[in-house]
Amino acid sequence: MIGGLLVVGTAACGEDVPGRVTFSEHVAPIVHANCASCHRPGEVAPFPLLTYADVRAYGDDIAHVTQTRQMPPWLPESGDHPLQGVRRLSDRDIETLQRWVKQGMAEGDATRTPDPPSFPDGWQLGQPDLVAEVERPFVLRGATSDVYRNLVFRASVSSPVWVRAVEFRTHGAPIHHAVIRVDPSSGSRRRDGADGNGGFDGMSWNLVDPDGQFLGWAPGRGPIALPEGMAWRLMPGMDLVVEVHVIAGGDSDGAAPQMITPTVGLYFADAAPTRVPVTVKMGTKLLDIPAGESAYRVTDSWETPFDVRLLGVYPHAHFLGSAMEVLATFPDGRSTALLRIPRWNFHWQQDYRFVTPVMLPAGTRLTMRYTFDNSAANPFNPNRPPVRVRAGPSATDEMAELGLQLLPATTADGEALLREFVIREQRANLALGESRVQADPDDAEARAFLGGSLVQLERFGEARAHLEAAVRLGDTTAATQSDLGAVMMASGLVEDAVTHFRRAATRTPTDEVHHFNLGTALTAAGRAREAEAAFRRALDVNPDFVDAHVNLGVALLTRQPAQAVPHFERAARLASDSPVMHTNLAGALIAAGRPRDALPAIRRALALDPAYAPALDTQRRLAAAGIR
Repeated sequence: MIGGLLVVGTAACGEDVPGRVTFSEHVAPIVHANCASCHRPGEVAPFPLLTYADVRAYGDDIAHVTQTRQMPPWLPESGDHPLQGVRRLSDRDIETLQRWVKQGMAEGDATRTPDPPSFPDGWQLGQPDLVAEVERPFVLRGATSDVYRNLVFRASVSSPVWVRAVEFRTHGAPIHHAVIRVDPSSGSRRRDGADGNGGFDGMSWNLVDPDGQFLGWAPGRGPIALPEGMAWRLMPGMDLVVEVHVIAGGDSDGAAPQMITPTVGLYFADAAPTRVPVTVKMGTKLLDIPAGESAYRVTDSWETPFDVRLLGVYPHAHFLGSAMEVLATFPDGRSTALLRIPRWNFHWQQDYRFVTPVMLPAGTRLTMRYTFDNSAANPFNPNRPPVRVRAGPSATDEMAELGLQLLPATTADGEALLREFVIREQRANLALGESRVQADPDDAEARAFLGGSLVQLERFGEARAHLEAAVRLGDTTAATQSDLGAVMMASGLVEDAVTHFRRAATRTPTDEVHHFNLGTALTAAGRAREAEAAFRRALDVNPDFVDAHVNLGVALLTRQPAQAVPHFERAARLASDSPVMHTNLAGALIAAGRPRDALPAIRRALALDPAYAPALDTQRRLAAAGIR
């Protein structure tokens, strides 16, 4: 029952605790301010805390979980840099609750009890511009432990839009927290419902934070409204993927199945952002936690290459995580604590945003230190008895990650940060792959992972040996065949590349990327008609695949330019803020004998980027032909 108690709110302040404590005068204001947002009908908490009778029934438990600071659900200690949305009771509030329970939980003068707080019905920010619903509901059946599930929402937009706020509604489902990401591919859509239930388990490597934003929801937190000028872009074909933590109801053999059907409301901005943050990720993948180890520690550091502001952090570990610390050491030697979590709890994870962004001058070193407890004394350890645990995406594996939301001074600085962290991620994958192969050279999955990591680093010769070893050891996956195709293309062995890409497309026919890669290799081999067929299959899987429309258009341009035009038109609609796509469309219209129709496309391209050279060249050619 204690685990089900949920308290959310802000700390109340006051003077000394009164000698005689009553519900009406002293306890009700605390509970209404800090508990009622979740402990009310239709919300995630399992019981209400609105009236004297409600609170008295759970008084002993409230006293316990608040004194031990299990509640409110706020993990960080008070640090050097204040955080937004702090949910911690003051020492005075905790002592007030303690005295009330010890004194017998008196009601006091009922006429002096304040009315419970009222909450708006429906969408708190008004009617959204777009309401996204799950394609397939998730049905919770007989769960005796908490469930983590990725739910897929189709966000049907016909052209790019800017999102300034997100509101998540549970509709009474017991959702503990949620993380909202986007999938620019159709990968999550393919996995949705594959096991017979809505959504999918585990993690998808296709998921990304939208345009540098952390979108984490927790009960009582309310809508996620972004700072002015920092909207994120939603493109056609993108899916919203929401990882939900669903609270199990215990032994529910006789309970009816519960439909989990949350909705996501999106609120659009009128203009593109003026400030663009980036999210990057520190951490290590070289986790190998022995069974019984109670204080396994890992660290990672990063030095800022230029001045940048830190807007927020998102720490992440699984059930074995026990403590976290994030420090900044400035170039002058000063050190400051950005985040300290002495008692990590996987169930209460969230992102943390600073009240005032933290300025990190060039040369500032950020250091994360995480501790893991894989002993039997860890009450959250999913393994009884403990077993060896290594890095991985499932909840029973482990992770040591720290997301950083950074606001660079310029777009170029932001792009440089993203490139740097892509390389860091690739090197981390390489180190993990090498470690796995060293531990077991005959592990096909380890060989394939190492080979794929080497492909990402463009070390194709080394990659080939490991990928071919993986195949010899029994690997039959499309991913390994695709990686081998990339190796062959880079080596100039185009026909061999065609063979491997065709195998990948045959083994996973619902993956548009494999068909696209096959079409690209067939184009390089001079097999245009086969390439067209491969690009069409990619578009059958994902009609919003911009690059497939472009490549199919190029393949058609020399023989059937009129048939190429619709594909360039579709690409320009899907990526309407790209001067490249509008210039491509203009070129296709000219090739199809429609130069006057090309002029609006060129004007659109130049409106987006007045200095875009290919558009300027096309404009000059049209002007020379008398088309202005």
